[in-house]
Amino acid sequence: MAKTDSFFIRATVPTNTTTYAQTTVDLGSYVDALGKSVLRILNIAVQYGSGNDAPVVSANSTNVIGHQITTQSQTAMVSTSDKSVISSGRLLLVGDAGGAVQNSSESLDVAPQMWSNGYLVGVEQIYLATDASADVSLDSVNIVMECTVETLSQSAAMALALSQQ
Repeated sequence: MAKTDSFFIRATVPTNTTTYAQTTVDLGSYVDALGKSVLRILNIAVQYGSGNDAPVVSANSTNVIGHQITTQSQTAMVSTSDKSVISSGRLLLVGDAGGAVQNSSESLDVAPQMWSNGYLVGVEQIYLATDASADVSLDSVNIVMECTVETLSQSAAMALALSQQ
């Protein structure tokens, strides 16, 4: 397989506090199954909030905001057993009596950097989504993906694309 230097793809999904939100990440510039071109995601970094946006939580509450990246559009957060999941994780926030974040914990359930060869993508769109518990407010979830473009045989690229739809 021919490899290229790695590059970065960035995406943002605005949060709407209490309901599932999803945005499309267009990979059409990199992926063309008929042309044998696929994307390998090597690493994903997640940022909860942008710039100086700090999470706002309710007093004496435990709050969760999650993210997922999938190869298929979803209507809710899905388990890592779903074949479309590329990456998922969450941020847990505990609010003190005044509503300030007292404790936080971030975890990745699954991410391409956990695999020895990253995650191969054969579809032209992936989906970045977020959902949060009712007591947390944050403006967005942002990702940076380190990627390369590779060439597969046409049949292998098409099989990969079909398996991810």
